Amino acid sequence: MTFRMPPEWAPHERTWMAWPGPNPTFATDGELAEARAAWASVARAVRRFEPVTMVHGPGQGDLARELLGPDVDLVECELDDAWMRDIGPTFVTDEEGRLAAVDWVFNGWGAQDWARWEHDSKIARHVADLAGVPVLSSTLVNEGGAIHVDGEGTVLLTETVQLGSGRNPGWTREQVEAEIHARLGTTKAIWLPHGLAGDYGVYGTQGHVDIVAAFARPGTVVVHSQRDPAHPDHARSRTYLEILRGETDARGRPLEVVEVPAPTVLRDEEGDWVDYSYINHYLCNGGVVLCGFGDPNDEIAADIFRRLFPERTVTLVDARPIFAGGGGIHCITQQQPRTR
Repeated sequence: MTFRMPPEWAPHERTWMAWPGPNPTFATDGELAEARAAWASVARAVRRFEPVTMVHGPGQGDLARELLGPDVDLVECELDDAWMRDIGPTFVTDEEGRLAAVDWVFNGWGAQDWARWEHDSKIARHVADLAGVPVLSSTLVNEGGAIHVDGEGTVLLTETVQLGSGRNPGWTREQVEAEIHARLGTTKAIWLPHGLAGDYGVYGTQGHVDIVAAFARPGTVVVHSQRDPAHPDHARSRTYLEILRGETDARGRPLEVVEVPAPTVLRDEEGDWVDYSYINHYLCNGGVVLCGFGDPNDEIAADIFRRLFPERTVTLVDARPIFAGGGGIHCITQQQPRTR
């Protein structure tokens, strides 16, 4: 029995999310309130197109319901943090359309000193149980934001994640690829050397690919393009573009590379480089939920995604409070494919 991960643009049964609770990522009451409002905005945007289930911690259901409204399903479970893309399962299907859930090992994005994962390391199995599907356990430390597939055999990875010492010490590139291919049904991995510069700061993932590059359809990849030479991601994005323009996918097709200009803002209020990126979007049934930053380039990015997905409605949601915690819209959503 061979399982494969469907591409994100394939039909969904629903979207899974996790509700922000008090934790180191949201250190103050103000930050937590802003995060909850942002998570709720994303959930409501996705709910326009498909069902949403929000997992929340004990005693947090009433506030979640107040902010989410009546149309989002709520489930109570112990949580450490709120990044369902990373702590949740990666859903896969077999040739007969049966659904299963890959449970990667989760260790707090490389056992970072601020992270807690006692409960989050169990969320993938809990979500799989709620979805009523079998679990496929992996020994690889990995997160959903660290992979992106085209549905036809190709997967994007970054060296500082799967090969990072905090996640899989001693694993070779060949061993990582073998495990990824076995779980996702892929046959070719395209490796990028690192993620965006801001992703290596506090609360960073150490290089997730879903903020750098993503497939828009087989043979086409959208790539973060930092045009300002003052930002360290200027050189990084040029590296990504060069690598991907020289690559072919699993079927031997040269990749069509679509550059998406980064927002114009370069630093946050503390003076740190931002890793604001439109690449960290989420595709749902009939929709594209796109990170917004109150930036002049928001509409430029929206137009690019409208051209890429003319049959979908593009919705911009302010993602700045999400990025303040270390991720974006893609990082807080996880699709469950439709199998019937």
